[in-house]
Amino acid sequence: MITLLDRYLFRQLAGALLAVTIGLAALVWLTQSLRFIELVLDRGLSFWVFLKLTGLLLPGFFAVIIPITTFVVTLFIYVRLGSDRELVVMRAGGLSQWQLARPALALATVAMLACYALNLWLVPASQTAFRGWQFEIRNQLAAILVQEGVFASVGDDLTVYARYRDPDGTLRGILVHDARERGAPVTVLAEAGRITSTPNGPRVTLLNGVRQQVERTPPQAGAPPGTAAVERLNVLSFAENSLDLTRAARPMDGRYRNAQERSIDELLHPDPAENIPLRDLRRFRAEATQRLINPINVMGFCLVALATVLTGEFRRHGGGFHLFVGIAIVVALLALGLVANNLGARDNAMLPLVWLTTAVPIGVALWVLAGKPGWMRLPFVSGRRTASDPA
Repeated sequence: MITLLDRYLFRQLAGALLAVTIGLAALVWLTQSLRFIELVLDRGLSFWVFLKLTGLLLPGFFAVIIPITTFVVTLFIYVRLGSDRELVVMRAGGLSQWQLARPALALATVAMLACYALNLWLVPASQTAFRGWQFEIRNQLAAILVQEGVFASVGDDLTVYARYRDPDGTLRGILVHDARERGAPVTVLAEAGRITSTPNGPRVTLLNGVRQQVERTPPQAGAPPGTAAVERLNVLSFAENSLDLTRAARPMDGRYRNAQERSIDELLHPDPAENIPLRDLRRFRAEATQRLINPINVMGFCLVALATVLTGEFRRHGGGFHLFVGIAIVVALLALGLVANNLGARDNAMLPLVWLTTAVPIGVALWVLAGKPGWMRLPFVSGRRTASDPA
């Protein structure tokens, strides 16, 4: 039965969790999005496109920080309730440990389900959209977004430059350096040209230009050892020429998807036709384990916070020790989880350690809450006087 106190505690916890999670996610988004400023400055993208592109990172941020914010909110709210003597009044009214913990556990259950929805569906979908969009911008759209006096790179092996652009879109003073063919780079200079978008990617039509290519001829048979290849510069003048600016060597459909973009089923049962390297297969299994474990940490960290603050006796201004102990425990658990996950990614035989680092804290916290061992009942924390205390 839901009581008035349950609703009171749940409202405080839920409001604080929402505010802290959104604030922390916004801070992380701000720091991470700075990496993509160059797409706006160098590639000519609009700020709205930048916001939509970096917004696709938010589901991943929420999936990572919700377990941490759930712990922080639970710990600080209950410490404040203890410092204000509200927990003392509630205990005097006959509420047990589990009744006091019930609102926090209900909120942790909701947060855990939200984490599962993020990890199993929203994060892979957003990562796929983000990386696909990023691939398209860096390897195709950059050719359309040529800026005056700026060398626009289409991938790592194609560069386009234009001195200026006419109001009708015609480019003047064009330079194109094409190194997609290994060992035979091509440099094209043209007076004018225009870039158009086609179903197969962007193309540039060049007018009144010169095509320069260095060709290497291997030594003839019978040549003395150590004879170098003969290099010859071929120069071709043209009145009109068309050049494909799409990186044919890396088509969009053939883009390799990493572990974050794949669903749980794809991580656990990858397609044999992809010929995925063994190292990536180990990472896929570690990623699948992490997605299943991370939401459970929401409940685990919440139980650690409750076990820390509800098993001691409180006095006004006496919650600092509980905060220190709870934060130290969770920091240690996060470090152990990170180590276990890294070991599991290298050797899947170590993946049970990931489950162990999650199950053991939950079991210990439940034992502390149920058994009331009094492990936090220290004289300088509880406020009780011992025989050695001065009067």
